[in-house]
Amino acid sequence: MNNTIKFSVDRENNGKRLDVFLAGNIKKLTRSFLKKLIENKQVKLNNKVLELPSAKIKFKDLIIVNFIENNDRQILPKKIDLDIIYEDKDILVINKPKGMVVHPGAGNYENTLVNALLYKYKRNLSNINGFLRPGIIHRIDKETSGLLVIAKNNLAHANLGEQFSRHTIKRKYLCLSWGVVRPLNGKISTLITRDKKNRQLMSVSDISGKKAITNYKTVRVFNIKNIPKISLLECELETGRTHQIRVHLKYKGSSLLGDKQYGKKNIKFKKINNNFFIKLNELSGQALHAKTLEFSHPKTKKWMKFNSDLPNGFKKILDLLENLTD
Repeated sequence: MNNTIKFSVDRENNGKRLDVFLAGNIKKLTRSFLKKLIENKQVKLNNKVLELPSAKIKFKDLIIVNFIENNDRQILPKKIDLDIIYEDKDILVINKPKGMVVHPGAGNYENTLVNALLYKYKRNLSNINGFLRPGIIHRIDKETSGLLVIAKNNLAHANLGEQFSRHTIKRKYLCLSWGVVRPLNGKISTLITRDKKNRQLMSVSDISGKKAITNYKTVRVFNIKNIPKISLLECELETGRTHQIRVHLKYKGSSLLGDKQYGKKNIKFKKINNNFFIKLNELSGQALHAKTLEFSHPKTKKWMKFNSDLPNGFKKILDLLENLTD
């Protein structure tokens, strides 16, 4: 069922930008989300689809805003267990496991977080991001585990989306990386864009892309006999670009344990601790976990803070390193 709103432009708004007009007339949605709707062809001006948020409107123009994307492919609900950390009428916070894709895409329409959400909540989720992404405000990579906040309604979605845009939401990740990152603590600020050689990957660019900022600190460096140097890092994101932490670590000359996309292929060791080698091979995906998440509740404005446990493979390696150090 489509959810649409219609407007007739009065004299007072003659000559305004389309996105400015909509932001002034749809108070529950932010201008940034309204821009997305326009760019995703969900707004019509005099029955003509527009894609430019900066388009100028005229007196007596008819504007139609559609909040549901065309359902070109049916997304089926699927019973998948969810690790729900917190839930109320507006939001829920989940601990996403490794191996789960957040929303449907090419080659995966059945086992995503969205399929699980549709089974449990049906249509009682925000629809700002369209049919394929009900409730989804942000995402983490398939092989990255950790915390995500989901919006149950558009008001909550718009408010949290604005917090992400203003970089007031706090997200901290723990990761294990090869070697030592220099300096031990710092801020990485670059542009990130699609890699020219492999469009499935991202890379740092000097001239194009989106600004990406990662604050990192070295929690501990493990220097153990028959194991290469490994660092336990805490990374706090100011922005949320695709593969951001992994790309930034590669830029600094490092990579995550288990990262098959940005790490070295087929690492060979002259001498290696057998227990470590076994646990490294058992590690599913990169050793990266979205451990803490903090934000202002969209309705109560109360500051919320959530923490999650490390996934099993990550924890086994970390426990081994700590035991061998002690």
